Amino acid sequence: MVFKSLIKLPLFSQLTSYNRSLFVSDAVAGLVTAFISIPQSMAYSNLAGLPPEYGLYCSLLPLMLYALLGSSRTLVVGPAALISLMIASTIDKLSPSSVTETIEYAVNLSLLTGFFLCFLSLLRLGNASHYISKPVITGFTSAAAIIIAVSQLPLLLGVENDRSFNISDALLQPEVYFSGINVVVIGVSLLGFVILWLSRNLPSFLIRFCVVPTVVRQGIVRLGPIVAIIISSAIVAVYSLDSNYGVDVVGAIPSSLPSFSVGFIKPSLWLELAMPAVSMALICFLNSIAVTKSLASKRHELIDANQELLALGVANVGSALTGTFSLAGSLSRSLVNYYAGARTQVANIISAAIILLTVLFFTPLLYFLPQAVLGVIVIASVLPMVGVDKILHYWSINKADAVSLSITFAAVLMLGVDRGIWIGIGCSMVLLIHRTSKPHIAVVGRVQGGTSFRNSEKLDVETLNNSVFLRIDESLYFANVQHVEDYILNYCSNRPSLRHIVIIFSSVNFIDGSALETCERLVVSLRSSGLTLHLCEVKGIVHDQLKKTNLLTLLEPGKVFYSADEAMQYIESLQ
Repeated sequence: MVFKSLIKLPLFSQLTSYNRSLFVSDAVAGLVTAFISIPQSMAYSNLAGLPPEYGLYCSLLPLMLYALLGSSRTLVVGPAALISLMIASTIDKLSPSSVTETIEYAVNLSLLTGFFLCFLSLLRLGNASHYISKPVITGFTSAAAIIIAVSQLPLLLGVENDRSFNISDALLQPEVYFSGINVVVIGVSLLGFVILWLSRNLPSFLIRFCVVPTVVRQGIVRLGPIVAIIISSAIVAVYSLDSNYGVDVVGAIPSSLPSFSVGFIKPSLWLELAMPAVSMALICFLNSIAVTKSLASKRHELIDANQELLALGVANVGSALTGTFSLAGSLSRSLVNYYAGARTQVANIISAAIILLTVLFFTPLLYFLPQAVLGVIVIASVLPMVGVDKILHYWSINKADAVSLSITFAAVLMLGVDRGIWIGIGCSMVLLIHRTSKPHIAVVGRVQGGTSFRNSEKLDVETLNNSVFLRIDESLYFANVQHVEDYILNYCSNRPSLRHIVIIFSSVNFIDGSALETCERLVVSLRSSGLTLHLCEVKGIVHDQLKKTNLLTLLEPGKVFYSADEAMQYIESLQ
């Protein structure tokens, strides 16, 4: 019985046809992904305001929990830029007095985030992500990426890193905030940027002169952060840049594992952390599900959104119980995992095992790792997220989308990530209601020699002098039915020759109580003006709603026709 319950877990279903070939692919992918995860995890932990080793801890048990429960075969979870920024922003406002207190806040944030995700999974709200528009997400991630990049400037310049840093500090008081710049640190930062730039551009340069296998090209690009860490750490160690020139380094990292503990869990903090945790749960899911679906589509795999909520929730709870911070799906590491050949979540388990060995045996090698290089890795990772250029793209397609993107972008920059995302969502909802409150209404006519009806403004169509055919391109409900009524009454008031109004319901999939009452009032208003209202192409589900009211009786002598062509033939017969 227990085995049957276990076999329902996604990982066990992935292993039903597992073989040596799949294991080799997963092993290679896990090894490569671990090499990428180590520097990124440490950098994002630094961004969150926690010691670098906590990023490594966050990539152990949580990664294995997701591997067990996640429906994606290739998603990699762990420290993520947006989540780390939100953690830092939330904790800064609480003004922790020590590193221990900072960790305490981070642990409770992770626990609440996990609880909210699990709760959403219990409510089967996995598809709720569909209601947040792409422009809002683009505006949020673009502004957040800029905030993240700017927040790393103190590390790159060697100035004191104030955790309350924000963009206004840099723009309004640069002479105060950036005083005490360390030229040697700037040199180390430039070295890091050069190494990352070379790793990304060297493959295309080599292709011009020789044939380079795809695996080699991808390896050069993906291992750039590791190379940057090795070279910069070696230079700092050889020339004692930390002691002689004040270059901040990671320092001693404990060669031990985090332990299960509830000591940091403080229910007294949950009330003030609740709203930030809700925001983080939302961003965690949106970020992860977008990556998951993108990768799944490449192999025509199915993703269970509610299972993803559960897996992410349990991973965040596991992160809290091991004393570390919130996580999410990582786009960069997931792409590396996918293109390195991962076929199942065994790759993530292998990756976690390699990170575990690093924590136990190789952390002394990271002692001289410059903090500036961690900042360089963060900036290089988040800059591709900036998509402000999409404003022009959305403006050319739909101006409302461009407005929601711009408002979200500005709100995140000025008010912070926690408030900005909710303002963006609110803006998106308002624009959606505004858009649907004024549905498109087309005056249509019969195509010459045919039976179909098209917009009379775009094609030369047949019309009748004593009638008008109107197609409503939206379902009818309380927010838009008044606009429809006003449009029809205004249209008819300027055309005294009209005797028949035919409304085409082909695009009406739903009609609520308010709309039904308004339709009844419209019938009476038109009849008092000598006009007869007809309906056509009414869908079955809508017709069932009409039969539960007095509308069909009130409509007489108006009729309900099967098609617009049938309605036109009827009106023609009356002439």
